[in-house]
Amino acid sequence: MPEVTLMAVGDLMLARTIGERVVTDGPQSIFAGVQPVLGSADLLVGNLECAITDRGQPEPGKSYTFAAPPLAADSLSSAGFDVLSLANNHALDYGFEGLAETQRHLNDRGIAFVGVGENEAAAHRPLIVERNGLRLAFLAYVDVLVEDGGFDTRRWVAAADSPGMAWAHPDRIRSDAVAARAEADVVIVLLHFGYEGRTEPVASQQKAAWAAIEGGAALVLGSHPHVLQKTERYQNGLIVYSLGNFVFDSFGFPANYSAIFSATIDRDGLRDYDWFSIVVEDGLPRLATADEAPKILALVGE
Repeated sequence: MPEVTLMAVGDLMLARTIGERVVTDGPQSIFAGVQPVLGSADLLVGNLECAITDRGQPEPGKSYTFAAPPLAADSLSSAGFDVLSLANNHALDYGFEGLAETQRHLNDRGIAFVGVGENEAAAHRPLIVERNGLRLAFLAYVDVLVEDGGFDTRRWVAAADSPGMAWAHPDRIRSDAVAARAEADVVIVLLHFGYEGRTEPVASQQKAAWAAIEGGAALVLGSHPHVLQKTERYQNGLIVYSLGNFVFDSFGFPANYSAIFSATIDRDGLRDYDWFSIVVEDGLPRLATADEAPKILALVGE
């Protein structure tokens, strides 16, 4: 039976000091500490927690706006990323012009993206990827709190006649997953949700993730809390509530612990999975030592 080794990581924030390193040390420097692992994946997935642009203006009223240099797209390409979620609270940090530039840079390097579109239908449309004889459908959504400064990510939600991203309404996730399942062998849902810094998922995360599995998804991959959260078996699927940070500077709480999730997928869904324990130092990932690994695996419930 055909099978795919899928690897997934959490938030990829390539701006600020990380962007400076891309320029000074070269694109391949960002993932050098984990490249041997990433290079073994048939399909590599992550959440792009920034725009990649030197155009556009910072979103007014937003506490943090992240713009990575265009060269950062080469970092993602050389690392082997195949699919990135853009349904998050930073993809439009530099407006629709910045988003268009991000999409152009990814398209130029053959990196697919999901969760945004020119209208609501496009933002909710599954990304179909064929690999090793399998058809995999990806869907992506965002559901985050209003920022302390008052910025509400809902203003970026796509409508019938305007561009934007897909919001994580459980009923819509469920129906989207049902439709995607009719087009593919396996459905994978990427959710940018929950509370930052919280190591336990909240009820809204559970409702959204459960809806995805109920709709036929085999796997839910979460991001946004910046820390690792537990995995959960639900019906016939697996939920990874948060993969934490993978590339992200200026965090001192347990965000320095991260992980690469590795799954073997066939036509029956998720066959088995494993973890590579990661430590993020100065914003960049490296493989954990034998002493660090058990602490990291405990955070995901393994």
